[in-house]
Amino acid sequence: MLPQRTLWQRLVTANTFWTGLVLIGLYVVFSVLRPNAFPTLFNFQTLLIEASVLLVLAVGMTFVIITAGIDLSVGSVLVFSGVVAAMVMEGLHGGDATHAGWGTILLGFVLSLAAGAAWGLLNGVLVAVARVPPLIVTLGSFGAALGAAQLLTGGVDVRTVPTALRNTIGFGQTMQIPHLVVVAAVVTLFAAWLLHTTRFGRYTYAIGSNAEAARRAGIAVTRHLVMVYGFVGLLAGLAGFMNLAYFGTTTISGHATDNLNAIAATVLGGTSLFGGVGSVLGTVIGVFIPAVLQKGFVILGVQPFWQPIAVSIVLVAAVWFDQTRRRARERGR
Repeated sequence: MLPQRTLWQRLVTANTFWTGLVLIGLYVVFSVLRPNAFPTLFNFQTLLIEASVLLVLAVGMTFVIITAGIDLSVGSVLVFSGVVAAMVMEGLHGGDATHAGWGTILLGFVLSLAAGAAWGLLNGVLVAVARVPPLIVTLGSFGAALGAAQLLTGGVDVRTVPTALRNTIGFGQTMQIPHLVVVAAVVTLFAAWLLHTTRFGRYTYAIGSNAEAARRAGIAVTRHLVMVYGFVGLLAGLAGFMNLAYFGTTTISGHATDNLNAIAATVLGGTSLFGGVGSVLGTVIGVFIPAVLQKGFVILGVQPFWQPIAVSIVLVAAVWFDQTRRRARERGR
């Protein structure tokens, strides 16, 4: 019988622990270098707001990567969902939705979620039912969703977003807590509950660990994968509406790397690309590493081109560490 590991031993061997230390270290370094600019309330609020949309995307990505899948289409689905919501709200008000009321806003919100979920379900059916590799399916959706958004708008951003939406969700605050951050926090807490305490979460881990074993254990693997990809699409639709509220436009050309950023954040947080391992808490930490780097570089006056280099180094190190742990576990069996 193998001896039980102590809490400290389990902690120091967890990816999340080391990733969290990296995040804390980065924050401390930038705070020491620029004590009057970096560790301020305004900078902290801005950091949270800028990370909110990416966090919603990365939370969804966590589920699909735990199943040993991938979704390269989330950035394009975000754009398409935002376009659908904006065009519907604009169409209901004669081409200018600036003064639209909450009934129109609610309709745009529902349609944004529906558009995202539809793309996600399509991805899920092609992956789980048609057995097309998820890399190919979602790469195709990446181009198709973005192309559909450009066809709907003629390649021109929709810029008349309801003022009420921007003033409440986009820029609104309660006790100095931005509402956009509240939305992202609620989504994150719900996803953590879903993944770590429910049957849906247990099935997600089981499929990622061994899909065939999960199928033999009675899990409806095909249906579950469709649901996972649908959930990812739903969250991309929500992210599209959040993006619309914050920027006041559809920003069609501004999300080319969102899919890669969401994947990077998820992997940085300890979710294994091989499936079966991951946590929402780790993803939260992973999202804020590039966000802190970007903010710190801007405040220090460092060229922003260094930020993707630094994130890439940390990302490769995280994947190497994950592979090393997997090989160590396999040798110990």
